[in-house]
Amino acid sequence: MERRLAAILAADVVGYSSMVAEDERSALQLLKDHRDTVFFPTVSRFGGRIIKLIGDGTLVEFPSVVEAVRCAIRIQKDVNAQDAGLRLRIGVHLGDVIVEGDDIYGHGVNLASRLEASAKSGGVCISSIVYESLGNLVEDGFEDAGEVQLKNIPAPVRLFHWPRTDRRATPPRPAESEKPTIAVLPFANMSGDAEQQYFSDGISEDIITGLSRFKTLVILARHSSFQFRDTELSEQDIAAKLGVGYLVEGSVRKAGNRVRVSAQLIDAATGQHIWADRYDRELEDIFAVQDELTRSIVAVLPGRVQRDVADKVAHKPTENMKAYELLLRGKALRDGLNAADTAEARTLFKAALDIDPAYARVYMYLADTYVVDLWLGLADPDAPLHALEIARRGAALDNRDVYIQDQLGYAYLCASQWDQADAQFSKTLSLIVNEAESMAWCGYGFLLLGQHDKAADVVIEAMRLDPLHPPSLDWIMGQIYFFQGRYDDAVSKLIGEARLNSLADAFLASAYAHAGRRDDAQAALRVFIQHRREECSSRDLDPPEETVAALAGGFRSMWRNVDDWKKLVSGLRLAGLGDIAPDAR
Repeated sequence: MERRLAAILAADVVGYSSMVAEDERSALQLLKDHRDTVFFPTVSRFGGRIIKLIGDGTLVEFPSVVEAVRCAIRIQKDVNAQDAGLRLRIGVHLGDVIVEGDDIYGHGVNLASRLEASAKSGGVCISSIVYESLGNLVEDGFEDAGEVQLKNIPAPVRLFHWPRTDRRATPPRPAESEKPTIAVLPFANMSGDAEQQYFSDGISEDIITGLSRFKTLVILARHSSFQFRDTELSEQDIAAKLGVGYLVEGSVRKAGNRVRVSAQLIDAATGQHIWADRYDRELEDIFAVQDELTRSIVAVLPGRVQRDVADKVAHKPTENMKAYELLLRGKALRDGLNAADTAEARTLFKAALDIDPAYARVYMYLADTYVVDLWLGLADPDAPLHALEIARRGAALDNRDVYIQDQLGYAYLCASQWDQADAQFSKTLSLIVNEAESMAWCGYGFLLLGQHDKAADVVIEAMRLDPLHPPSLDWIMGQIYFFQGRYDDAVSKLIGEARLNSLADAFLASAYAHAGRRDDAQAALRVFIQHRREECSSRDLDPPEETVAALAGGFRSMWRNVDDWKKLVSGLRLAGLGDIAPDAR
């Protein structure tokens, strides 16, 4: 009999029996639509695994109690905002469960169900052990309901309810001894040209990077803060959702060779603008504007941060604005991690280096395009050494940039210089302050080196730093779960937005197969084959044969341990991929 500690979420629909009695067809359709559009995708996003559906009730298991609570609150907020005539009650407990196949049961499950029954309509009820485990990792406040005797539970249980019934608490201002927390919202593009959005986003990202160098600050990652582009929420509501004490917002207007940047720093506790400025400059001065803006923000923050204003952000990456714009356009394409966009991004990065051969960041991104090709099995034979040469040039130009440093680790890895890669990823981690994305990619590097548990620890910490992380982190986490033998968890991570490329399709098909879900595995395999054909077509390559060697052989170079690759391939074989093409059998 297997036992484990798990976070359990139990949910049901308020008054569903009455809804069915009144109009069964409409009630069933409403429940189905809710599950398909809100409940299931949100559970997947937060790493949950659906255990069972019982009528209108749902039981979900999470590896993280923090993610379970965040998921519960996110579901309730979305359902309540839709106002579609459906309300949920949700309970969350952390406790011991008994595992039997894909099912779980025991006292922990029973208590989660009782908490759900105690929740208010549209609310979440959690036990004291859950509340104590949250610390300050969940931004939304809970109300202490005291000890309650629950049905068929021997001892009273202390309950906590969300939402609070008192007035909405404003986010607390960080104490003098704490690190101020800041979110940089995407700067508005005021240029009148939607295609210039990449430029204003690039300004925002560079400000995030500049602020991230200060160890006395906590800077929210880009993906979390950029979720609030074009929102109608107030600044205080945004800060409350992000759990930060300060917001930076602004706008960029680019016209010809001139640029105007406006920015302001907002104290979330009071809603007051504690600093604001406007910069009208030549485009070539944009980096000086970024440095000056970052210094100004840090200078007005409380406590020890004022003493941290040194020359940490004074770092002009290039003298040429055209090279900078090419970098931003290429990065926007590269972030898709797919074959077609990667090839186009490479062209832009090479053009940027033609303009400014000393632009360190461009070498990092250019090297990464070859790494992505290797991941997708599309690289030329000389790509590994070519990537290493490019990455080394970037690192030689800038030894402080953690993104350049972690890319050097990947270049070593792709050149099969495993020990150097391991040392480089460890070095990069020691340099990271707030850079969640770089941390996550170091974690993926450890996964490729066969250090599965270490990879999980690093990526989970990156997700904690960036609670609204990009799909690429779920793409990584799905592969980690796969190698840990947590196939259902791998599936929950790899479906949806994290299905970025054919490698995700391969892991999804293999995970389904290892989990015994043959029909799902075969369907995912068909998507994988089609995706591989499209990737080859985008590079003017002949379509691959439907064999393990042709479709998955290119992935082999990624993994230090051949057994890791064999585990992936064994699942593809279980899904129906053979060693001989179907038309040759």
